[in-house]
Amino acid sequence: MLRSPVRLASLLTTPKRSALLCVSLRRAWYTTGTREITDTEIRIDDKVYPKDAWTNISETTLSRVGRKLHLEPRHPISIIRQLIEDHFANWTTFNDLHPVVTTKQNFDDLLVPKNHVVRNKSDNYYLNETTMLRAHTSAHQLDGLRSGADKFLISGDVFRRDEIDSSHYPVFHQMEGLVTFDRANVADQVQADLEATGMVQEAAKVQVVDDTTITPSNPIQSTHDPKDVEAVSAHLKYCINSLVSKLFADEPNLEVRWIEAYFPFTSPSWEVEIKYKGEWLEVLGCGVVQQPLLNNAGMESKIGHAFGMGLERLAMVLFDIPDIRLFWSQDERFLQQFEPGKIQKFKPFSKYPPCIKDMSFWLPSAEWEENNFCELVRDVAGDLVESVKLIDDFTHPKTNRRSLCYRMNYRSMDRNVTNEEINEIQERVRDAVAKEFAVELR
Repeated sequence: MLRSPVRLASLLTTPKRSALLCVSLRRAWYTTGTREITDTEIRIDDKVYPKDAWTNISETTLSRVGRKLHLEPRHPISIIRQLIEDHFANWTTFNDLHPVVTTKQNFDDLLVPKNHVVRNKSDNYYLNETTMLRAHTSAHQLDGLRSGADKFLISGDVFRRDEIDSSHYPVFHQMEGLVTFDRANVADQVQADLEATGMVQEAAKVQVVDDTTITPSNPIQSTHDPKDVEAVSAHLKYCINSLVSKLFADEPNLEVRWIEAYFPFTSPSWEVEIKYKGEWLEVLGCGVVQQPLLNNAGMESKIGHAFGMGLERLAMVLFDIPDIRLFWSQDERFLQQFEPGKIQKFKPFSKYPPCIKDMSFWLPSAEWEENNFCELVRDVAGDLVESVKLIDDFTHPKTNRRSLCYRMNYRSMDRNVTNEEINEIQERVRDAVAKEFAVELR
């Protein structure tokens, strides 16, 4: 599907190479292949992508490409995926699509405006101006539609630059579903499917809070018949309410709340929350698919709905996993706790003590992208950095210079770390930050 140009290596110079060979003797689900960054190009498996001014992928993130945690049967991410696929048993599944996509797939095909902030370099991983690591599984939505399946699920790893804490990681996993109906008889198809699947009975097990209405800010598309939208929306809500009932079957007095939302690729749109242990938690977004998306797939006579969710968020709640870094652990004490098809609460092994370091610096200008800072810290420190938090933001009253102070919490998930080890890492972080962002360290 991707046709990326190949830049020949210079005949006059030998590029500096930083090879990342993702080869594992312990984990069969890892992709075996080359992950390599040179001065002029990036190699991923048998593809070569020329670098340009947009290139911003780090070695640490590149090393995660091909891990495919969602396909390891005993892994919590995979267990959640399997349970969702089992619930929608008659849907076609796509769960091994390559994460390198074009910016057209990731944004344009989904009707994301050219100037939308979601395209920012500080939020995404670009191989070059036209190629990137997917930021969501929706990048493959047109592929799913063109497959001919009228119901399908897509799952995979997605990549976004983000803050550093126990619930954020530059690589996570998403799953989305999409269903289409023939616009000639939508209500009949919806009724037949609900009767055949038993979703109505399963959805009745949860208490639903839904006072959403069609509003100017969350409208029915002008090309859609309101009766068709009503039927499609009903099918969507039975799909989601029944799925939540299945996943959270052990939660007493389960409540589901529907809230009006906005997404570029659906309208009307909703977010879904569940009340878990007394708190409302957002679990997914959904809505009626924008008709131009279907039209672009040659499906002008269809109408449909789509939903998407983060698998880490669900797994952390259902398995009681306190730190998102654990999903990437190769510690057998973690992996051996889980079995395919079962939700089992995680039993923590010893939590090692943290090592806390602060870093202060003057900025060269008022502009500052914290995601870029966190990306650099993670690239230098790896998964030893547990959290990065801004603890002071000061502007000098006379010089108008701005100073920031960040607190970095270092902690290994599987061993003790020494103060000397962290001091060495912190010095490398300081040097890298000063060089990359031209800050004045304090």
